[in-house]
Amino acid sequence: MENKMFCFQCQETAGCKGCTICGVCGKKPEVAAMQDLLVFATKGLSAVTTRLRAEGKAVPAEVNHLVTVNLFITITNANFDREAIVRAIVHTLEVKRGLLTQLADAAALPGAATWDAPQAEFDAKAATVGVLSTANEDIRSLRELIVYGLKGLSAYSKHANALLQDDAEIDAFIQSALAKTLDDSLDAAALTALALETGKFGVQGMALLDKANTSAYGNPEITEVELGVRNRPGILISGHDLRDLEMLLEQSAGQGVDIYTHSEMLPAHYYPAFKKYPHFAGNYGNAWWRQKEEFEKFHGPILMTTNCVVPPAESYKGRLWTTGAVGVPGCNHIDGAYGAVKDFSGIIAQAKGCQPPEQLETGKIVGGFAHEQVFALADKVVAAVKSGAIRKFVVMAGCDGRMKSREYYAEFAAKLPKDVVILTAGCAKYKYNKLPLGDIGGIPRVLDAGQCNDSYSLALIALKLKEVFGLDDINKLPIAFNIAWYEQKAVIVLLALLHLGVKNIHLGPTLPAFLSPNVAKVLVDNFGIAGIGTVDDDIRLFFGE
Repeated sequence: MENKMFCFQCQETAGCKGCTICGVCGKKPEVAAMQDLLVFATKGLSAVTTRLRAEGKAVPAEVNHLVTVNLFITITNANFDREAIVRAIVHTLEVKRGLLTQLADAAALPGAATWDAPQAEFDAKAATVGVLSTANEDIRSLRELIVYGLKGLSAYSKHANALLQDDAEIDAFIQSALAKTLDDSLDAAALTALALETGKFGVQGMALLDKANTSAYGNPEITEVELGVRNRPGILISGHDLRDLEMLLEQSAGQGVDIYTHSEMLPAHYYPAFKKYPHFAGNYGNAWWRQKEEFEKFHGPILMTTNCVVPPAESYKGRLWTTGAVGVPGCNHIDGAYGAVKDFSGIIAQAKGCQPPEQLETGKIVGGFAHEQVFALADKVVAAVKSGAIRKFVVMAGCDGRMKSREYYAEFAAKLPKDVVILTAGCAKYKYNKLPLGDIGGIPRVLDAGQCNDSYSLALIALKLKEVFGLDDINKLPIAFNIAWYEQKAVIVLLALLHLGVKNIHLGPTLPAFLSPNVAKVLVDNFGIAGIGTVDDDIRLFFGE
């Protein structure tokens, strides 16, 4: 049977092979087609900007921002609005048209750079430019690995850009790498090298975002976050964009509503700048995939600032608002350019007429263990390691998801030896951050550095420990890596870790479907990448018991 679509960029892709009828995420074939075409158009634009730079000509910042937002739109669970994606394609073609006129030499550009068409031809073109348009399985695998890494890097860049932090070198790399995925002369070795170079810029991109966040809001600090609810109407904010949260908090102050975080927005509570808002109430619920039941019970409006949106039930669709790269047909969307103040008056007004949220749980959870906070505890941590109180750390960062196989991570955390400490970032923590795992000499056994956007902290912590212990190899540290993944930001984190020289990373609950057997073998042979086994077997493997 002919495929209605083909997408295998996320961990939950159908049968660990590819979604061909409808996305497991809820993406319809007609949306998948426009996402494929947007990626193609963005590659074409990138080929033009790369040629412009080669001619010594400047590429405007707004063009760089367009590229990163386009890629962000195509990340898993970000945008389900076909018309919004079509508008992005039209705009991309308009911008490219103008840039082409600035080239002194447009010869030998790839077809994507010169392609132009009216909307009526978009569907026909989309059918020819998807993932399967690259016939060779290994070349296809490497190209997609690079593109997915670039999508993750673009997400990090977009968040930094929203705080007016840019890195022209990162933007130039993203665009040159996209252009190279159109180059049929590049063999598997050249593409493998490009994938590893993507990891290098992944580290640079995470550093840029870390600088942007901490410059604006201070360094995260140890914080207890309330899990219960208050008796006033609330607005629930999810996703990763801290600038959106800041604007919402400012505009809702004194309005009689409380602001709660959901899923990946939980770590916002760790930043000093947000603690001045008395109506910043706490965290509501769990990871992204629980949102249908939890959004129903929240009663108030929900603001989705980035990816991780699930197509909503009709019962609360009218309360779901989107902004930035997010799009859901039929939901309210709040526009706003970089540096501009968005208008959140509509969502605040809606909240005032809603009932207070239904309580899901009570108590508190502790987080805020980003790099500066852990560095402040370094003497205590090192002493615990040297004394044997802490035998090992295990990095359990990454993503959560709805597959039953992900219960592995909850069981793994619960069965860890009592002298092992978890380092985490991302929504993977929701599998174990509410378990009673206790502490070791006052050091919590779950050290939460924040969002997946904060994975840079885990790298810095590892490098700091390497320095403190005087080691010449990061792999000699008492750290194991057992990482869950779901979408493309996890891909750039993986490539960044490989660039830093980290080996023997275990990745689950399945290895990516987009890795061909030959490409997977390269990662296994050169970096020791492995999947997960049973909990008991992996406990023995990592800790010898």
